[in-house]
Amino acid sequence: MARGDLTDEQWVRLEAVLPELPVMGRKPRDRRQVFDGIWWRARTGSPWRDVPGRYGPWETLYSVFRRWQVDGTWAEILKKLQVKADSAGHIEWEVSIDSTVCRAHQHAAGARKRCLYGFRQAVTGVGGW
Repeated sequence: MARGDLTDEQWVRLEAVLPELPVMGRKPRDRRQVFDGIWWRARTGSPWRDVPGRYGPWETLYSVFRRWQVDGTWAEILKKLQVKADSAGHIEWEVSIDSTVCRAHQHAAGARKRCLYGFRQAVTGVGGW
C-alpha cells in the first residue's frame, strides 16, 4: 500500500456503498486498485497518463471514472457515505453566513473617467487641445 492509498478500514466503508458488479462480461480489475488510482490522480491533479503503473492502465482508471461520472454513481456514493456519517454523528450541519463587505476601488465601479489634471475639456475636445 502506497502513501495516500485507502486504508483497510476506509476500503471496508467504501466497499459497502459501491454498486454491484455486473454479472456479464469478464471479471473486472481489482476495484480497490482502481479506486486508489483514481484517488491518486484526484489528489495530485496530474494527467491521467501520469498515473503510476501499480494502479493499472490509465485507460481503465479513466473509463471507470468517466462512466461513473456520467451515470451519477459518484453522486450516489457520496450521498450514501454522507447518510452513514450523519447517522453516526460524524457530520455537523452548521450554517455560517458571511457578511463581509468587499469594497472596490472607485475606478472599478464605473466612475466617470477624467483626463490629466481633471480637465474635462481635453476629453471632449473643447478648449483647443
